[in-house]
Amino acid sequence: MQVILLERVEKLGQMGDLVNVKPGYARNYLLPQKKAMRASDENVKFFEAQKAQLEAANLKAKDEADAVAAKMDGLKVAIIRSAGDMGQLYGSVSTRDIADAATAAGFTISRQQVKLDRALKNIGLHEVSVKLHPEVFVTVVANIARTEEEAKIQAETGEAMVSSEDDEVEVEEVVEAAEEAVSEEAETEEEVSE
Repeated sequence: MQVILLERVEKLGQMGDLVNVKPGYARNYLLPQKKAMRASDENVKFFEAQKAQLEAANLKAKDEADAVAAKMDGLKVAIIRSAGDMGQLYGSVSTRDIADAATAAGFTISRQQVKLDRALKNIGLHEVSVKLHPEVFVTVVANIARTEEEAKIQAETGEAMVSSEDDEVEVEEVVEAAEEAVSEEAETEEEVSE
């Protein structure tokens, strides 16, 4: 099915392009979302007549998105979740969680605008892309932590607050050394009391 794009669509084309797409993609996504219209003769004529207005509206929307992107640049949002000692979350952080955190920080975005490459299942700082306009993306840092204090420390240091296997080995060595010291003290006390 041939359609005319009414806005830039990622991996498909720019506004005004005549492209061939599968009918299901056009019927279920492009047409209902008003991202394209069927490429009939009268629609092509209508588009050519409205092209200047559509481009002006798109340019205005892009300028607004650029202004918001300039304000959002470098935004860090803290998301508090339960997690194990190794930093593995009990669940995951979704696009909705990030959108809600950004909204709480004063920027109204929807979960559809948040783009995740993978599920966020670990404590730490994660870069997340937010699509403000088909041509404007901004990177937001999601600071996932167990507590507010931990989130502040992670933001300052730039590292996740998790224990590693090396830390566990060091703790075990300290505990063993302490146990040995206590047992030696007990033996010396027994010898002194005899």
